[in-house]
Amino acid sequence: MESLATKVARRTFREIHGVVLSAGLMDRTVKVRVPGLKWNKLLKKHFNNPQTYLVHDPNNSVRTGDVVSISPGFRTSQHKRHVVNHIIKPCGEPISERPPIPSKEEREAEREAKSAAKRERKALKKKVAMVETALERAERMVGRASKEIAARLKMGVVSKTTEEPVR
Repeated sequence: MESLATKVARRTFREIHGVVLSAGLMDRTVKVRVPGLKWNKLLKKHFNNPQTYLVHDPNNSVRTGDVVSISPGFRTSQHKRHVVNHIIKPCGEPISERPPIPSKEEREAEREAKSAAKRERKALKKKVAMVETALERAERMVGRASKEIAARLKMGVVSKTTEEPVR
């Protein structure tokens, strides 16, 4: 069962290249600077306008100084909207000695598995809540019935041994 968000995220094909500014400070998050240009219409000239993105790094495999390929994907937290596709040029430790970066299909499969587990937990929690409310109702009914029986015994309407009406 594929959600609408999964279908929309799969259609994104835009790939951005950037340099990792900081890695290892936040778990599974790196800061990437992407080059950009901004047009000044007064001077009629382009000026450098780099942007920085917080990018999701699923296995903490990116290091500071790496040139990476990122793409917009699922919103993994409040400020992270991009995910690392692959490392273009490593800085320092070679790629073979780092944890592998999962492919897009692996990330989607993991996301679907997590959401399915969450749906299952939510359904189970709902069933438990329903059973608890039914149990509370039954306890209230038993309490009311016992009060009613005690009142009838006090009035002598019901005999204690047979609990049938007295004639």
